[in-house]
Amino acid sequence: MKSMVYLPLIVFSQLASGWHLPKQSMMAGNQLQQESQWFQEDYDFGGIVSLSNCSGSLVRFDDSRDNDLALVLTNGHCVKMMEPGTVFYDRTTTRKISFLDASGKTIGRAFTRKLLYATMTDTDMALYVLGKTYEQILESFGINALTISRERPMPGDEIHIISGYWKTGFSCEVEATIHQLKEARWVFRDSIRYSRPGCEVYGGTSGSPVILAGTKTVIAVNNTGNESGRRCTMNNPCEVDESGKMTYQKGYSYGQQIFWLYDCRNEDKETFEFDFDRTGCRLPKPTT
Repeated sequence: MKSMVYLPLIVFSQLASGWHLPKQSMMAGNQLQQESQWFQEDYDFGGIVSLSNCSGSLVRFDDSRDNDLALVLTNGHCVKMMEPGTVFYDRTTTRKISFLDASGKTIGRAFTRKLLYATMTDTDMALYVLGKTYEQILESFGINALTISRERPMPGDEIHIISGYWKTGFSCEVEATIHQLKEARWVFRDSIRYSRPGCEVYGGTSGSPVILAGTKTVIAVNNTGNESGRRCTMNNPCEVDESGKMTYQKGYSYGQQIFWLYDCRNEDKETFEFDFDRTGCRLPKPTT
């Protein structure tokens, strides 16, 4: 899980993690951010958000109502470095979320009401519930939410990865779907690998939405990449196919599935209620 602090594409504060930010890594991250500033004019940042240590997006389901409490999507590791198998569900928490306008300027903030779901098992995803509805956010900030796709990302899909933390973006294609992606003690399933060049993501882009080009549809969440060409270590994930064959390559970067959310919603309740025993639900069940 590539990062400035040896965590997956994350920028952790000392206060949040107790870990110090290496000066060399911070300098490298700043240089990359400066070199990528020209990307900013080419992307629409409406619906993109910034967290204290990561990127994220204001999202809704395709059948969400305007008076539903709004959701924010990011990575599970942006919440906490959870042990494999750990799942957080429906936990009261307060966290500041910064909204960006289309140009990437911060135009307002809101606070989370609860952490709906978070895990680093099989996928690397977290959903926060805000204290404001989609309608209230639109009225206050003029921002519309992005829509979570019901469909699996497919090789050849043209994509944009837009970071609210760095206020920059990347463009490429979905190159492949990976059976298993192993990184240190974590295993992700059905990860998507990005084509190169174009999506050389780096620390702070964790949690960025992977958006289908030409749409406002989020098809995955950005989370990691192989930084130095090592095998299956932190910041150096490796791919494992159905036969058990392992491959790894410096510069390969990845996103994780989010369409699984639809198969786990309880259709008889609010859109932010889940039934993990539903037929077809692939999300790991809550452990705490």
